[in-house]
Amino acid sequence: MNDANGLLVVISGPSGVGKTTIVHRVKEAFNATFSVSATTRPKSATEADGVDYFFITDRDFDAMVSKGEFLEFAEVFGCHRYGTPKAPVLAAMKRGEVVLLDIDVQGGMQVHENMPESLRIFIMPPHEDELLNRLRARGRDDEDAILRRFREAKQEISMAEKSGAYNTFIVNDELDIAVAETVAVIKQQLAGHTTST
Repeated sequence: MNDANGLLVVISGPSGVGKTTIVHRVKEAFNATFSVSATTRPKSATEADGVDYFFITDRDFDAMVSKGEFLEFAEVFGCHRYGTPKAPVLAAMKRGEVVLLDIDVQGGMQVHENMPESLRIFIMPPHEDELLNRLRARGRDDEDAILRRFREAKQEISMAEKSGAYNTFIVNDELDIAVAETVAVIKQQLAGHTTST
């Protein structure tokens, strides 16, 4: 689609799987760029437009959707909408950068359709019991909330496996190994990218 050697890397995974840590370690390894999302929610006092999010109106969001300017978008909790604008991602890729996108499975499925040349990685728990243990160990939620997150996580894993949207599944049993595997997969994709252009 373009002549750049950059790469869009989507990383998804259920709550409690250690995805955020892996994303940050990958960012360091490649000096990667985080994709900035657009949102219709109001900006807080501590946030900067274009840094934390692109803060836009509902009308602007609708216009971007109708013009196909999002790689993926979703409505969150039935009120505010969030989306990944395509233009900044393509610009960063043209500069040869690795662009990271930390999104859920539905977003990953949309990116698969809209940018099939992207690399889509799903982080898996070693097994369900371990995921439940990790959700409890975080100490953030009461048991009802933990069990709800656990049910949602199982649905997300199942959807990711059935969707065909992900190139690679990486099991986070030992964090350092999972990070190394993720980095290796990205390097492999970048090497293939370079030789094919």
